[in-house]
Amino acid sequence: MRILRALQIDPRVGFATVATVLGLSELTVARRYRRMRRAGAIRVIGVVDPGALGQSRWMVRLRCRPGSVTAIAEALAQREDVGWVALSAAGSEVTFAVRSRSQEQRDDLLGRRLPRTAAVLDLQASVILRQFIGGRGHYWAALAGTLTPEQESALGPGDPPFTEQPVVRSQPSQLSPQDERLLAALAADGRASLVDLAAAADLTPGRASRRLQALLADGVVYIDVEIAPRALGFRARANLWMRVHPAKIKAVGRAMAQLPEVGFAAAVSGPYNFHAAVHCHDLDRLFEFTTDRVGTLPGVEGMEISPVFRQVKQAGTRVDDDRLSEPPSDHTSR
Repeated sequence: MRILRALQIDPRVGFATVATVLGLSELTVARRYRRMRRAGAIRVIGVVDPGALGQSRWMVRLRCRPGSVTAIAEALAQREDVGWVALSAAGSEVTFAVRSRSQEQRDDLLGRRLPRTAAVLDLQASVILRQFIGGRGHYWAALAGTLTPEQESALGPGDPPFTEQPVVRSQPSQLSPQDERLLAALAADGRASLVDLAAAADLTPGRASRRLQALLADGVVYIDVEIAPRALGFRARANLWMRVHPAKIKAVGRAMAQLPEVGFAAAVSGPYNFHAAVHCHDLDRLFEFTTDRVGTLPGVEGMEISPVFRQVKQAGTRVDDDRLSEPPSDHTSR
């Protein structure tokens, strides 16, 4: 857990630095990291913020005919613009997150392809209006206290992992072809060396370093430590679809962002105007969490708890048997 926390603080930190801070050998840190990665417990990846590029994000719920849900989920998981897919309602519903670079791309999926699919009985799409936690912030509170404050300060500046902000920028960033190639290399391995990033983007290592720092500073991309929930002991996952009084939605969102069980929370459009993805150790703790800590928040007027039957994709990473899968082109072992 200490190595996981060190990577949360600085996902590209060198193993030698981690070893010095934790009092381990560099070889031990590298061996444990590679073992966790081979086991599908962890992946370090570069994730592009779609809002920085002017893209909206949508949460979609599909109610499907029995026997068809797995095929639909697998087809959605193959799409690059779909970053998160889960089966819920005992396997009769697919929930997914989609971003589209154009209205035409979005309308093609949500307005034509899915409604015409005979196995889809109902479609509900909600646009994300304000995100309160997610990105690098998921599991942040869950691992709080793993390291001492002195160890954390030795690994990074202590900046908050996620800052609440508008979900779509009024002035989107523009990416060059070299940026696109660099970001694709980071998506395969967020710890790729500058030499490898430079080769992928057809840049010198110095220019690749400067461009990477510029993209990070501008919020176009962040380096995410993706952790399989079971690696943290979370065996009960659920989507919470909540009705919150409009005047209280910011307060509820900020309160939810402080709870270690919450990996994602956002205000959305539609009759359920707030969505959260939560992880608990078991169903009993999920019940206690939703009734005693979420249900008592001022402004919460109603809530639907939709347990996750199977996670198919998270943060752009395929999930198989609760293991994070490596992309076929990724053979690195950093």
